[in-house]
Amino acid sequence: MPVAFRDYYETLAVPRDATSEQIRSAYRKLARRYHPDINEDEDAEERFKEVAEAYEVLSDAEKRERYDRLGANWRDGEDVSGAPGFEGFGRASSDGVRFEFGDGGFSDFFESLFGSARTGDVRIRGADLEAAVDLSLEEAAAGGPLRISLDDGRSFTVNVPAGVRDGQRIRLAGRGGEGIGEGSTGDLYLRVHLRPHRTFRVEGRDLHLDVPVTPWDAALGATLEVPTLTGSAKVRLPAGSSSGRRLRLRGEGMPDRQGRPGDLYARVQIMVPRELDERERQLFEELRGASSFHPQASAR
Repeated sequence: MPVAFRDYYETLAVPRDATSEQIRSAYRKLARRYHPDINEDEDAEERFKEVAEAYEVLSDAEKRERYDRLGANWRDGEDVSGAPGFEGFGRASSDGVRFEFGDGGFSDFFESLFGSARTGDVRIRGADLEAAVDLSLEEAAAGGPLRISLDDGRSFTVNVPAGVRDGQRIRLAGRGGEGIGEGSTGDLYLRVHLRPHRTFRVEGRDLHLDVPVTPWDAALGATLEVPTLTGSAKVRLPAGSSSGRRLRLRGEGMPDRQGRPGDLYARVQIMVPRELDERERQLFEELRGASSFHPQASAR
């Protein structure tokens, strides 16, 4: 059956300025995928023929130059679908890879390239797979062995690097797709997704949070207890602190690959009581009358 014309670059999924090596690599990959001895899809044989035809032309410098100039009519204006020789041909290309269509069938060709498919000598590596895994901020910071369950029902223990970041991939060798014949198993990549934390925000290796402070502690200064990923820590609030001031706690952030932690930043957020009892109201009234502090005036 003649092979209808299709853009050869599109068939091999390569750009028009692809190098010979890129063309060869794309061809080998697609030939493995669509060879009828391996792929049982109904259109596998036709796809295989299309791939081989595209490679036969683009791997030959003279034919490729004519094809780039003339397109579908590169054979001196003839329709590619009716070009003689496309019903079956058998000869070696310039790189030594043997094509064998028509009477020769596909097996001879495949054997010359990959080994005998029928004797189990084919070695095609299994596909690499990727899956998402959700981690809490505490789990990501601590790292270590964690039991992971995937959507496909598989469950196994993974050694998570301490300080793993959102979007980072963890490679599990040999946990991917099964190989064909004696081909090795592919790898599984776990893409980390950090669940939002109710307290901390992550920026690089640093953690950020808001810490509520009373007006009197902000004015007089105080020692505050601030939550951390592993518990809590004390930090000194200087007198005269306003909302938005950041207090730095060194080494309380996320670790890097060498185990060096980032910092934790606590942002001051001054809070006032929604309701005042009689004594509190009296004290605030006395403070308002006695204080000379006028923030709106000082901001002008």
